[in-house]
Amino acid sequence: MSSTYGHILRIPGAAAFSIAGLLARFPMSMQGISTILAVQALYGSYSAAGAVAAANIVAAALGAPALARLVDERGQSKVMLPALAASGTALFGLILATSAHADLWLLMALAALAGGLSGSMGSLVRSRWTTIVTRPEDVHTAFSLEAAFDEVALIIGPVLTTALCTSSMLPVTSGWIASLSLQLIGGLWFLSQRGTEPEPHPRRRRGGAPDGSPGEPQEGSAQDDDAQPHRPVLSHGAAFAVLVAFLFAGALFGASDVASVAFATEAGRKSASGALLAAWSIGSLMSALIYGSRSWRWPLWKQFLAGTTALAIGASLLPLAPGLVVLGALMAITGMAIAPTITTGNNIVQATVAPSQLTEGLAWISTSLNVGVSLGSLLGGRAVDIAGSRGGYLVVAVCAWFAVTATLAGLRGLRRAHAHAHASLPH
Repeated sequence: MSSTYGHILRIPGAAAFSIAGLLARFPMSMQGISTILAVQALYGSYSAAGAVAAANIVAAALGAPALARLVDERGQSKVMLPALAASGTALFGLILATSAHADLWLLMALAALAGGLSGSMGSLVRSRWTTIVTRPEDVHTAFSLEAAFDEVALIIGPVLTTALCTSSMLPVTSGWIASLSLQLIGGLWFLSQRGTEPEPHPRRRRGGAPDGSPGEPQEGSAQDDDAQPHRPVLSHGAAFAVLVAFLFAGALFGASDVASVAFATEAGRKSASGALLAAWSIGSLMSALIYGSRSWRWPLWKQFLAGTTALAIGASLLPLAPGLVVLGALMAITGMAIAPTITTGNNIVQATVAPSQLTEGLAWISTSLNVGVSLGSLLGGRAVDIAGSRGGYLVVAVCAWFAVTATLAGLRGLRRAHAHAHASLPH
């Protein structure tokens, strides 16, 4: 396993941008809980905290694809350096405004700006990998490594945030401060590495020349990477099937967050809810490393269908768990289907869209998952209010099987994505 990952990390520049991307990715798992803890503590209202957190999440989900499209056209550093500066400034303003007990509308506006301009760091990192590796098996390994790093951020981020925000020696806004620091340090370090930055793909004007170019595109240029450079990402059948499946998978995760807290509370051990949620990520982290350490002979569509089905089977067992220990074990085992499924989904999108749309295509994945998490939290919360934690876990199971249904409905397009992968990538 170590030799497999060592092979790609020894590529010049790879380890540096991957580690920088990991640091810059921590805020994705820190800002939500930082917002809830800080706003609730200073304003005494969970509703206010939820509204500010929702503004941040929704804006991030909507802004990521738009920023990614600009990145594909103009380059990572040219777009993301000013976006990162604006996002950081908005987050700093949110810290000051919350500490000063400003009006709720101002907090929501600043939270939305901070989220909407933060971009999708995972898509930026994965896009860089596709510029320095060419073999499909190396892309698979690189994407699996990044899935593992996603889980590292998801495991450590909330624990670090909770410790900072609840410390009697630190201000309740410390989670935001740590998130801002990691965003700036990791993001600026990542964007400063120009040697591995993908080439931009300027869009063609109606006359045929790319934006900002007086003449026709040269033969073999980035403009010739796709027969339909203006075809929207969502119009690709395979990409659309993956995104719909991930919308339901995100709902599964959002409902699980609520149901896990309710289950631990019903068991008289509310503090154990964090361990239950970490079980998802621990299982996913382990499987990401194993999955990426070897090549798989199954075509991408079979791997994706197997992943969503395994996730649905595991989720169906969660409402039957008799206690915390069994539930934690089931979540860890079920979580082992998460990273391989997300990695395969990224591989399908990478094999489907044009190189000039890659960052945007990958950003849509995080958007789909984040929107799903928000919807799942809403549905799961209502189910818990009606039927307790078991009702919440029933929502988890239903969302998981909807993800399988979406995969089955999109099999025709998913099969074509596999053929495209073999045709476009050298072996």
